[in-house]
Amino acid sequence: MSGQSITDRIAAAQHSMTGSAISKAVCKATTHEVSGPKKKHLDYLIHCTNEMNVNVPQLADTLFERTANSSWVVVFKALITTHHLMMYGNERFIQYLASRNTLFNLNNFLDKGALQGYDMSTFIRRYSRYLNEKALSYRLVAVDFTKMKRGIDGVMRTMNTEKLIKTLPIIQNQLDALLDFQANPNELTNGVINAAFMLLFKDSIRLFAAYNEGVINLLEKYFDMKKNQCKDALDIYKKFLYRMTKLSEFLKVAEQVGIDQGDIPDLTQAPSSLLEALEQHLASLEGKKTKEFSADSRATTLSSAVSSLSSTGMSFTRVDEKEKQQALEEEQARLQALKVCFSICEGSHYIHQNCFDTLGDLLKPTVPAHSQGPVMPPHSGGKLLANDLDSSLANLVGSDNYECVCFRPDMQWTQPGEKKLTGGSNWQSKTMSSTTAWSPAPMPPAPAPMAFPMTTPQVPVYGMVPPQMGQMGGVPVMTPQPMMYNQPVLRPTNPFAPIPGAQVCLFCDVLLE
Repeated sequence: MSGQSITDRIAAAQHSMTGSAISKAVCKATTHEVSGPKKKHLDYLIHCTNEMNVNVPQLADTLFERTANSSWVVVFKALITTHHLMMYGNERFIQYLASRNTLFNLNNFLDKGALQGYDMSTFIRRYSRYLNEKALSYRLVAVDFTKMKRGIDGVMRTMNTEKLIKTLPIIQNQLDALLDFQANPNELTNGVINAAFMLLFKDSIRLFAAYNEGVINLLEKYFDMKKNQCKDALDIYKKFLYRMTKLSEFLKVAEQVGIDQGDIPDLTQAPSSLLEALEQHLASLEGKKTKEFSADSRATTLSSAVSSLSSTGMSFTRVDEKEKQQALEEEQARLQALKVCFSICEGSHYIHQNCFDTLGDLLKPTVPAHSQGPVMPPHSGGKLLANDLDSSLANLVGSDNYECVCFRPDMQWTQPGEKKLTGGSNWQSKTMSSTTAWSPAPMPPAPAPMAFPMTTPQVPVYGMVPPQMGQMGGVPVMTPQPMMYNQPVLRPTNPFAPIPGAQVCLFCDVLLE
């Protein structure tokens, strides 16, 4: 059973009536249901960020409006959706966030009226601070640290000394905000906070990988720096060691909550002798008398430290590449499913591409409609009831588990309790007794009304010529021309029924050719 509230359903219906697909998707992604935002809604919003005709500021502002809700579930899911779009959406989304003077002002947020409200409100405040810091980092350096090129020729490894000393503290601040989330395994108790933790886990891997490469570059340049630069660099390295310890604790939590061991990178610290060598070099530049390291000893220590940190970087890169490969395989599986849909419905004019873009991976008929009857969805929610349009639509309203009926050319919809429906493309003849006579409705005074005795099991319809006319009163009757009866035109009582010669998609209301 869906956990959406009446408020969620009403809001989604209002957005449907106003034609705002983006607002509806945001509403669907941030319902009161205590689970993470559904993938299909996130995928649609990501797709929107890549469309040039989509108003990205409006999309972002819609998410900001959802954070003004009093429910911790809605606010948390709005933050998760925003974070997801910052990670996987088009770069112009995070560019817009970075251009704003303020983002999330949730430092005082507290939900007192809901289960887990107090505990989850704490994590909402911490999570919002991280997203603010992530956007601020982009504003300062015009790049997302989690997406920058890495490796020997990466951005952080090739950065000059002056810029490197200014950039690394920015990464430190963002990493601090991430690690301040401080969730224990026994606090990750619902799908909402678990979804947020997974995004933070992925960000931590990519962010620390960039941080690690910047520190490697810093160490390689350290002994050639000026005194003030060495002082700043030493302070950066000490903070790096502390944050490596904090990250190790964060990764232990990830392991305890079920993240596969192969998805957790290994952290290898540099030898402690390196810190001593760095401090000795700075002291010598300041004119202090300290124990001096030989050039060979210093080079050996530095080489060992760089090797250890490089090993850590390779471990982070391997985990990141594994995640990308999994995402690629999922996308390929989805495309293959769509190919199956096309092969099933090949040659049918009932396929409508808007349906594909909106419903995505839900459009997966498992058997051909013309071979085994209606294809019913494998889920229980949003069940389609054969030959009952109203009940089916009632079940589909507000449900996320729907199936586009553009793929259902075999379904014949009728109103509940409706026994007959003549006319239209879906009309089927009914067999009647030969003793039953059909009498048309009263006609104008001239010509006089005529009654045709039934000699065929087919029910006559307006404009239809009976195959055999016989005789009336012993007088041969010629084949009559279609007559205009003074009766209302028969129209299907079903407003969604297709008109002859055309089909309309029930979900997108677009005429199918």
